[in-house]
Amino acid sequence: MTCYSLDGLTPVIDPTAYVHPSAVLIGDVIIGAHCYVGPLASLRGDFGRIILEEGANLQDTCVMHGFPDSDTVIERNGHIGHGAVLHGCRIGADALVGMNAVVMDAAHIGARSIVSATAFVKAGFTCPEQSLVMGAPAIIKRQLSDQEVAWKQAGTREYQELAQRCLTRLQECEPLAEPEPDRPRISDSGFRPKAASS
Repeated sequence: MTCYSLDGLTPVIDPTAYVHPSAVLIGDVIIGAHCYVGPLASLRGDFGRIILEEGANLQDTCVMHGFPDSDTVIERNGHIGHGAVLHGCRIGADALVGMNAVVMDAAHIGARSIVSATAFVKAGFTCPEQSLVMGAPAIIKRQLSDQEVAWKQAGTREYQELAQRCLTRLQECEPLAEPEPDRPRISDSGFRPKAASS
């Protein structure tokens, strides 16, 4: 990864976390244990503080940033889908933010909640724990079932395991010109997509 110190503040990465080499971390960034940060993620702690608590994941092309003296936080086991933007907000423990969603300043997503893909969460928005949040602008659609929360938790465990796989087995290589005969597949954990109904 590319790390930049700014005004005497250097990014902090727990040794058990995985941060992809193409991710960029600037200034006041703190990444906790067992986190995963995907390719091309941008964590800009050049105004406010950026925090990923233990077990959180921030996937490909996500952006975290905030205004001066703000904290942008993904709490423990938070799960941030591809392309999401988090700006000066707090994502509660065990919550999920879907792909290409935007969560704005001073918004607080309650623990074990799901923000749907492409949602736009306005500044100052709050929701109770275990909420399904959808739309642009986003609204609370309903409470999540325990089964939906369990599905989210299984997905987060997949990323925690991926962090460990990447730390121990990911290596840069040259591509092959064609697939090998009987090319194996990545091991199947059995985790599958499940759409949250409105």
